[in-house]
Amino acid sequence: MRRVVITGIGALTPIGNGIQEFKEGLFNGKSGSDTITYFDVEDFKVKFACELKNFDPNNYLERKVWRKLDHFAQYALVSTEEAMQDAGMDLEKIDLERAGVIWGSGIGGFKTIEEEITKDVKRGADPKFSPFLIPKMIPDIVPGHISIKYGFMGINYATVAACASASIAITNAFDYIRFGKADVMITGGSEAAVTRTGIGGFSSMKALSQRNDDPKTGSRPFDVDRDGFVLGEGSGTIVLEELEHAKKRGAKIYGELVGAAMSADAYHITAPHAEGNGAALVMKTALKDANIKTSDLDYINVHGTSTPLGDIAETLAIKKVFGEDAYKLNISSTKSMTGHLLGAAGAVELIASVFAINESLIPPTINHFTDDPQIDPKLNLTFWKPQERSVEYAMSNTFGFGGHNSSIIVKKYSE
Repeated sequence: MRRVVITGIGALTPIGNGIQEFKEGLFNGKSGSDTITYFDVEDFKVKFACELKNFDPNNYLERKVWRKLDHFAQYALVSTEEAMQDAGMDLEKIDLERAGVIWGSGIGGFKTIEEEITKDVKRGADPKFSPFLIPKMIPDIVPGHISIKYGFMGINYATVAACASASIAITNAFDYIRFGKADVMITGGSEAAVTRTGIGGFSSMKALSQRNDDPKTGSRPFDVDRDGFVLGEGSGTIVLEELEHAKKRGAKIYGELVGAAMSADAYHITAPHAEGNGAALVMKTALKDANIKTSDLDYINVHGTSTPLGDIAETLAIKKVFGEDAYKLNISSTKSMTGHLLGAAGAVELIASVFAINESLIPPTINHFTDDPQIDPKLNLTFWKPQERSVEYAMSNTFGFGGHNSSIIVKKYSE
């Protein structure tokens, strides 16, 4: 199989708009959580989220373009342009028929659906819908827009697997290149679910933290007092290339994808398997795909959502797979800073793993105050401060409602 490398990255996150700001936010332990500004939260049980800060589409896109896009699509186009600029790719010198786009979003145009239904209900017997309703809301519109903008005529579709959507998009893109069906792929994920319906829906199922008195510390992975995740939004884009294709054009290389896997819990629509069986299976399979031993891995960017059941199940799964090598790992949840970006999480967190490799620095898990007796204290969960470490192999885990699991392994690039 052909080797696949990362040659471009772009991100919009609650702790930084753009790759440099995102990286600084990660390693400075910045919290992106605060009181919601998008709508009146007076009557909501949950009043905070991880919104993008100071994002104005006019700074990135023409008005005639962005007004026809839901926010999740706006975010995708912005992070993708950054990634393409970062990759330095001359579109006139690549085979556009062997260049494709696979994009993940767990929900798609949530705000568009919410606004159009609300307006229709108010109109009553006079139904009028925007002609852009359907093309703004469908998740697969993003890879369509990206392919149109850059002329990529190859593989093009969207993945929908809840919080694992972006990771599965990246895995599929990785496979298409290594199996020889593409040379270049734009991949990643975006989400914009901080809306009345998004907050209300996740809150009613008791998935969200209700720490309204202290939103900055609402996301507390592995802490005994964690009470749910903090909803986030944003986008992450990764440009993948076949190694020789990248070398031929003199591209800089951030890292090499060497393994990826997917599994299902086959257990419950929202809760993880109590013993982490699905999570253990996907990590074990990813290690086998990468052809590495448990002792080779240095860092896991865990799913780590800050939910009572999920954090315990994931640590049990890590111990089940890695045995004594689990205690040699650095483990961290960057959701403690960004919140949970749902369908975009896998892309943003894989980028965080790439940072760990390139900076020889592990991003921390912030907001830890009290140990949970059900979580092994000997695990290095990288609390509060980044830790210096040479990282040869890093793993990124994402797990979604419905029991969808994905693990991706990235390696420090070497000839």
